[in-house]
Amino acid sequence: MEKELQIVGFRIGSETYGVRIGAVREIVRVPEITAVPSAPDTVEGVINLRGKIIPVMDLRKRFGHTEITSDKKNRILVVELDNKLLGLIVNSASEVLKIPPSEIEAPGSVFADGESGYVTGVGKLKGRLIILLDISKLLHRPELKRLEEAAETVATAK
Repeated sequence: MEKELQIVGFRIGSETYGVRIGAVREIVRVPEITAVPSAPDTVEGVINLRGKIIPVMDLRKRFGHTEITSDKKNRILVVELDNKLLGLIVNSASEVLKIPPSEIEAPGSVFADGESGYVTGVGKLKGRLIILLDISKLLHRPELKRLEEAAETVATAK
């Protein structure tokens, strides 16, 4: 019996994406976000999550969406990367999805070289396609460093 891949599904635009459940610490409603001066475009700012300052990146901007509307379905996926927490804003976060390995295809030539680095595969589930992402590859090291610096700037200013 093959072990199913458990992922947290979320939506950006009309697409459904998924990340391994092990990478996601929690999913929270979007609280007030404190802007960080001179942060990269994709960085929304930082949030205070139970006393921890967490940098927040808008995945919708990261994926090149220009029509971004905030509504009450928006969520922040709190993920752990290199023992640091990071918030990712998505349009909505859905349920935990279980995909059998036989229903996952390699990204192959579907994605351009620049993108396929963080796309680990495409899962098929009940007629839907779910683009599987590797969070650690989605955030390039310099980008991650700038996120951490943004959070530290705010943390030390308080």
